[in-house]
Amino acid sequence: MFKKILIANRGEIALRVLRACKELGIQTVAVHSTADNAAMHVRLADESVCIGPPPSRDSYLNIPQILAACEITGADAVHPGYGFLSENSRFADILDAHKITFIGPTADHIRIMGDKIEAKRTAKRLGIPVVPGSAGAVTDDGEAAKIAKEIGFPVIIKASSGGGGRGMKVARTADELSLALSTARSEAGAAFGDDAVYIEKYLEKPRHIEVQVFGDGAGNAIHLGERDCSLQRRHQKVWEEARSPALDDEQRNRIGTICAEAMAKLSYRGAGTIEFLYENGEFYFIEMNTRLQVEHPVTEAITGLDLVHEQIRVAAGLGLSLKQSEVVFSGHAIECRINAEDPRTFAPSPGTISHYHTPGGLGVRVDSGIYQGYAIPPFYDSLIGKLIVSGRTRQECMMRLRRALDEIVVDGVKTTLPLFRDLVDNADIAAGDYDIHWLEKYLAGQQPG
Repeated sequence: MFKKILIANRGEIALRVLRACKELGIQTVAVHSTADNAAMHVRLADESVCIGPPPSRDSYLNIPQILAACEITGADAVHPGYGFLSENSRFADILDAHKITFIGPTADHIRIMGDKIEAKRTAKRLGIPVVPGSAGAVTDDGEAAKIAKEIGFPVIIKASSGGGGRGMKVARTADELSLALSTARSEAGAAFGDDAVYIEKYLEKPRHIEVQVFGDGAGNAIHLGERDCSLQRRHQKVWEEARSPALDDEQRNRIGTICAEAMAKLSYRGAGTIEFLYENGEFYFIEMNTRLQVEHPVTEAITGLDLVHEQIRVAAGLGLSLKQSEVVFSGHAIECRINAEDPRTFAPSPGTISHYHTPGGLGVRVDSGIYQGYAIPPFYDSLIGKLIVSGRTRQECMMRLRRALDEIVVDGVKTTLPLFRDLVDNADIAAGDYDIHWLEKYLAGQQPG
């Protein structure tokens, strides 16, 4: 087992990893920018190292500084959390060259799944169902028109290196295709330095279903069930559930088994999430995230398994702690992402927390790095916490969520909590009847159905 882990992240996920390390008796190193001097994970870590000024490129994305922090403190492993360097294959390679363990997949697997076109090819080869579309990058209007005709309109053009909805355009007719293609390529080049795009069939009312997988890197893999992440705004998840209200046991067991078997064939190591669009009983692969997800606590709630413990265990070469037959699913869980944003415009709302009170009671968990008097810096993602509730049934979970939302207090900044207080009383949400377009229609004052 590792003696000392450096946590190459900030905010709630840094604190989450720190707590897991403490439970395992592992020393921790917090790296931080000057803006995060007073962050909770910095205050609680065994050691801390300032790695640069506020901009991420100069601190949390500064590989030489992080490497220097490892050498100064003697850290023998790095946990990247999510975001920042968590899916950076070059970072994983550099750590490996310096005999420091990257707590995550191999650099090769990060590279494969980080390229959306190669990821789709690999998924298809491994027997994972994929969305009909181009076999590779599409470069001209003629090729695009031919593919679109074969799979049928509407189609969606996506950036090969993309994420977060950037470099993504829908064409509903042949007349719209050329402009959508050129716009997507331009956006992709500006956002990712890579203007390669590909075309897929556009599904009208799908749900976003993802499967949590774990592999030991030696040909053994398991799945930990699915999460429903369909409530999204601008392709960013807002509310996540485990298990999905849309699936029955036959469907969830089928897709879980497919994913676990694929990861075993790939000899995948560590945590991963295989994401799908789901419509009319069919699953369509969209991407794989080779890291821990923001929404991992809902999976922990229904399995009783600590996913960070499992990541550390696998990275240390100790293998998986359980077999598929030993995974037991129980109850239901919902996570609400609390952002420091205006709940109507979603504009960021940095500032100082004047009052802070977290809810408690059975089945209530809050993952957050904020505290009363904490100043939220304006330089980073606006996520400041996650409210996770669990219960024996989805109905019990919704009741518990309503109660927890009544108790929680975050004053001094605007947050998305009012949105969740509205959603928990919505009839469609109560019935589990929503797709990936529902929330944006609701926020626009339209009838989501």
